[in-house]
Amino acid sequence: MNPRAFAGLLTLVFGFLAGLSGPAKAEDPLAAWTPKFDPKGAQYSYILSNVDHPAIEGIAVGYHIRDKVWERSKGRLYVDFRPLAQLGGERDVISKLKLGAVQGMLCSSVAAVNVTDTLGIVNLPFVIDSFDKLERFRNDPALFRPFADSALGQGIMVADFTGYGPYGWATTSPVRTLAEAGKINFRIAQAPVNADIYKAWGLKFTVMPWPDVPQALQTGVINGLDHTPIVCSITRKFDVARNFTQLDYAQGLYIHLMNKRWFDKLPADLQQILMEVIEQESTKARLATRKQQEAQIAEAKAKGVQFFSLSAAERRKLEELSAPVYSKWGAKVGEAYLQQVRSSLAQ
Repeated sequence: MNPRAFAGLLTLVFGFLAGLSGPAKAEDPLAAWTPKFDPKGAQYSYILSNVDHPAIEGIAVGYHIRDKVWERSKGRLYVDFRPLAQLGGERDVISKLKLGAVQGMLCSSVAAVNVTDTLGIVNLPFVIDSFDKLERFRNDPALFRPFADSALGQGIMVADFTGYGPYGWATTSPVRTLAEAGKINFRIAQAPVNADIYKAWGLKFTVMPWPDVPQALQTGVINGLDHTPIVCSITRKFDVARNFTQLDYAQGLYIHLMNKRWFDKLPADLQQILMEVIEQESTKARLATRKQQEAQIAEAKAKGVQFFSLSAAERRKLEELSAPVYSKWGAKVGEAYLQQVRSSLAQ
């Protein structure tokens, strides 16, 4: 992320928090997550990066991991969690992760494809499109292990993942049908999978960095967002986009990437503690995300945001239109693996 975009992101974050909690909290947006211990005596440190705010349960997991690892390691290992893009944008941090300057990151699933194509399987439409399918994918070694090992050639391992809910459409005018969707200019993430999806669906879209979204939405440059209810609610996109179509075509994830060279140098007992805590806390965070999804939708509805769903027939049409995406990305992630995931989760 360039300095101007990074500065814009921080301005948006601090502005959002100021409006949410008042000036006192805006001075230190992470005050509530200050550790209750002094990490200076730790023998080992694990720098863990993320670009978002821990008001999202899938991000707060970084602090839960920090505290539990400190407790179980008896102060030997400190998880130095850095949310709010303190270490830069995701592409910058991925580069730092490969070099070992950063040891871990909770990487959004849309950005993770920049690490290896296989990680893009979670973004494909109507493949892992529900909380239940997500858990089945995570808990089936035959499905999860190829995903977790896919970046080992670049020195990166996938420890686990959390999430930020299922994707849909936040729009300034109601979208109840594909015909109405055709009138919307959707902002999508800077990710090749997303662009391929919207091309296949025949919908208008604009690839745009997240810090540029508020102004673009307010000025009408875009009139729709491809995102999740949790993020749209917490970051106040519903203040402008007062409608949400619950398409639920993919689950937004924060994939926990780790530098394997650093991990291999960690003492065996600390390796075990770290991996066990990550798994336990990530499982808790995914459950908390389900509850947060319900809570944020209820809160948005109470503020007048309207929620819609496409008909079953139109959802099937979108899946049929996705055939070129499955073909292109099947070649990238492996045809056999994609078919295995689709068939296993369809049962």
